Amino acid sequence: MTELRDILALMKSGRWNEAHDLVQLDHSELAAWLHGLLHVQEGDLEDAENWYNRAGRHFRSRGTLEEEMAQLEALLHV
Repeated sequence: MTELRDILALMKSGRWNEAHDLVQLDHSELAAWLHGLLHVQEGDLEDAENWYNRAGRHFRSRGTLEEEMAQLEALLHV
């Protein structure tokens, strides 16, 4: 299975569809957050909010996409 770091790298390089397909294979809370970030990036905020809820995160008090990706990346490199 692809690591979430690899999926985040795909997202950051503009390969959103591939990242989206792969993140769906991981059912962890971090993957749900990454899935939500992908939907934010796509502009699908309704679905993004759903994925944030699954990740146990507060969608309406989120940071910018860049801030959120940096936070997730920091967690994945621990």
